[in-house]
Amino acid sequence: MKAPVDYLLHLADNALVLGQRNAEWCGHGPILEEDLALANNSLDLIGQARLLYQHAAELINSNASLAQRFAHLPGARQDGRVTEDTLAYFRDTAEFRNHTLMELPHHGPLVGYAVSERDYAVTIARNFLVSALMVLVWDSLRASKDAQLAAIAAKSLKEVRYHLQHAGDWLVRFGDGTEESHRRAQNAIDLLLPYCEAFWHPGPAESAAAQDGTGVDILSLREHWNALVNETLAEATLTRHDQPHPGYVAQGHTGIHSEHLGFLLAEMQSLARAHPTAAW
Repeated sequence: MKAPVDYLLHLADNALVLGQRNAEWCGHGPILEEDLALANNSLDLIGQARLLYQHAAELINSNASLAQRFAHLPGARQDGRVTEDTLAYFRDTAEFRNHTLMELPHHGPLVGYAVSERDYAVTIARNFLVSALMVLVWDSLRASKDAQLAAIAAKSLKEVRYHLQHAGDWLVRFGDGTEESHRRAQNAIDLLLPYCEAFWHPGPAESAAAQDGTGVDILSLREHWNALVNETLAEATLTRHDQPHPGYVAQGHTGIHSEHLGFLLAEMQSLARAHPTAAW
């Protein structure tokens, strides 16, 4: 049994977009060790995305109706077959299925073209909230009926456990540190928590994968995720407020994105789109 292609793309897009965001710290880290740590974090995430895109491409190329759906992509080879690069570089913004949380910039809620100093507290808070989710998702997906996805999950779980430890340790340092670090960490948590509500509103592909046993029932992870988050926030002396925007659910995983993703993809995809037939 194979997972739905759109579910694989959802997982891959989450990893790719967050990896691209974290890579923006390369050469700009607050200290040398963190510059390298975030670069390694990005490599892990992009490696996970590659495996998922490769799996999705194999399924697309072996199914005529799926192949037709993706045949319009300029990165598809002359024989119509798609590759991991096709899926990463030649889909447009509305075709991406990552959570909105992944695409937000490393600062407050400014428009996509605004220039602002990166805030490491926002980066750490996001990595913590996402890693707390993904450590549960990958752990569950080790039992996926899609054997290839189960193998990807087993590898990814080892990596995301480190991501969770790294982000959690820094969140505690910030929250239980100086007055300034506490304020910025609290602001970051307040900013990002509302976007996490989207985790618990699965899209059609997530629901289909959960139903056929290739995916995970994401709602079954909510209580455990809350426990992980609350435990670290308490240690960091940070307060988890109720959702400040009642009823708001970000819709990135359904293809409705913030203005930020378009700017991110324009930078990430520019070289491949300038030379769509190039062989590297």
